[in-house]
Amino acid sequence: MKLLTISGSARRDSVNTALLSALKEAAPEGIELLVFHRLDTLPVFSPDLEGQQTPIEVLEFLTLVSRCEGIIIASPEYVRAIPGGLKNAIDWMVSRFEVIGKPVALAHASHRGDDMLGSLRLVLSTVSDGFLDDVFLRIPLIGKTPHEIKTILKLPDRQSEMSGFLSAFVAAVHSRQSRAHGCHAVRNFS
Repeated sequence: MKLLTISGSARRDSVNTALLSALKEAAPEGIELLVFHRLDTLPVFSPDLEGQQTPIEVLEFLTLVSRCEGIIIASPEYVRAIPGGLKNAIDWMVSRFEVIGKPVALAHASHRGDDMLGSLRLVLSTVSDGFLDDVFLRIPLIGKTPHEIKTILKLPDRQSEMSGFLSAFVAAVHSRQSRAHGCHAVRNFS
């Protein structure tokens, strides 16, 4: 199973990117996680650039979205809101097919940020009917050094939290796939 993780931060030492990288390392055999942390490479969304005009960077990003079976997003809160780069990436997906019905879950690397999370939940549930509000991981890492973050994420309790989160997400993806295949089978039968 291929899962795409998207960091809402363009910062090199982002705690959210570190959390997604730790999830990648904790993924069980058979689960491949790709960490996308370059939202700063996507041009600003404009409807004038859709279709034949879509920039190559956006097409490459949308190909990653298309090829995965589920998406995990971890994002900081900027001024009580979704960071511009993440909102821009979501805007590129809105009028396209790649994210429709795709299971999406949130992870968060801070003890704060509930305003952004509320807004992001609303946006994601609008973009994909596969948004999983009940599958959520929060591990506070804000203010920690990169070394401290690695140490914290290797702790058995944190490893257990990450494994539980990934298991719940993978189960939700499998469940959604089973329902989709069941619907196709019913349609083919009738």
